[in-house]
Amino acid sequence: MAILVTGGAGYIGSHAARALRRSGYEVILYDNLSTSDRRLTEGFELVTADIADEQALKPVLKRVDAVMHFAAHAYVGESVENPRKYFRNNVEGGLCLLNTALDAGIRRFVFSSTCAVYGVPAQIPIKEETQRQPVNPYGVTKLFFENALEAYGRAYGLRFVCLRYFNAAGADEGGEIGELHDPETHLIPLALAAAAPGDRELQIFGTDYPTADGTCIRDYIHVNDLADAHVRSLQYLEKGGHSVELNLGTGQGHSVYEILQMTETVTGAAVRRRVVPRRHGDPPVLIADATRAQRMLGWKATRSLRDIVSTAWNWMQKARSEPQRA
Repeated sequence: MAILVTGGAGYIGSHAARALRRSGYEVILYDNLSTSDRRLTEGFELVTADIADEQALKPVLKRVDAVMHFAAHAYVGESVENPRKYFRNNVEGGLCLLNTALDAGIRRFVFSSTCAVYGVPAQIPIKEETQRQPVNPYGVTKLFFENALEAYGRAYGLRFVCLRYFNAAGADEGGEIGELHDPETHLIPLALAAAAPGDRELQIFGTDYPTADGTCIRDYIHVNDLADAHVRSLQYLEKGGHSVELNLGTGQGHSVYEILQMTETVTGAAVRRRVVPRRHGDPPVLIADATRAQRMLGWKATRSLRDIVSTAWNWMQKARSEPQRA
């Protein structure tokens, strides 16, 4: 069976592609390489094109049986400053992909969604039934696509799994691939960079939250645990499973200071840091209730916070020693 992985040169898409290949699937990557690194595509067929390019999509969609859709802009702050960019890619481009896939006869679709669709939740841990009230354009665009999938499912028989990630982190245990964002906005790679030789400094956005140490708490999940959930979602649809939305997280939260402590333990170096004011819209606590994914997919996150930080550190050291290829 052949799978099209859009955004396959990205962080999570590249890990999912390798998990699919290990499970016996033929994988075709589709990416415009606008924010990705070609190093993450080595060993795979890559179609370099945009998801809004119907003419590029048509021939490749005729060759596959299902789609995993990762291709999206995903910087919250940028989405506030430039919502047009986000609606153009995540909504208009996403609909082009969805319509073209439907016309090609594809009826199985796995979507990379986000806990940002919930906004600031009233209760923790967050269940899938929690009201979806995103507070930034990025979350709005992801919710739009979830709504489109739901409507297409009712009208056209499309079956889908929406996977709502919490905080993806870590790198492939073998050191082959990892996180390559530019700019980098995720806490763990930024903390590692601030522990590495140099003058990089980590900004801590607020220490006055209503948490035990005053910093935000998030649910960090290893990227390979996420990749495994994508494979299981596809297998679930192959067996005739109905459309469903699933949270992907560990069910445990870690504060910013706990992340810094683990970073210092793994690297053996102090994290250079300074406290700055809060960012608007950052909820104090975001933790997943992932029991539905465990029940429906037989999936559970297995890697620890130490695993996450250790694999990310190993990858960062390797990536810095290799020249970047366009």
